[in-house]
Amino acid sequence: MSVRSNASSSLVVSFETHYSDLLRFLIRRTGCVELAADVAQDTFLRVAGTEPTQAIDNPRAYLFRIASNLATDLLRRETRLAQRSAVLDAGSESRTRSLADLSSSPESVFLARERLRLLDDTLLQLPANARRALLMSRVEGVTFACIAAELGVSESMVAKYIAQALKACRDRLRQADAEQPHDLTRM
Repeated sequence: MSVRSNASSSLVVSFETHYSDLLRFLIRRTGCVELAADVAQDTFLRVAGTEPTQAIDNPRAYLFRIASNLATDLLRRETRLAQRSAVLDAGSESRTRSLADLSSSPESVFLARERLRLLDDTLLQLPANARRALLMSRVEGVTFACIAAELGVSESMVAKYIAQALKACRDRLRQADAEQPHDLTRM
């Protein structure tokens, strides 16, 4: 048996030995059990399918480094997907206006609360999956892969649900802005 085969088989044995620790590490890293299991599987495929060019002194550390790199790559892909879904939201005036920009006058507090009520009503009118996907992504910070697993749909469908929800919210706020005067003293 060559040094390469020994190194590869020792990595597989190390993977099996440290699987539960590796999975816990990946769950903390990704924030999702399903994603962590996927990254663990990719880690196994990586170590089982390649033969290191030199002996590995610490197989456990080597496995965790591979898993960490794969998790980072996956999270970067998730971020790019989320950024693509936010493109629909980019041109909205309501996005550029933040609550911190509003003065604390009673009128501005009333307007902010009214906008929140409109958004809440809009969310309640959305299909359940679109509403849940948006809230999980934007409020809870859940990754697309985890949302997809929970809803039983693909990640691209999650992006479509979120885009649908954002468009509905943006359209409702634009409609409200067109219908109501902004100066409360004229009311």
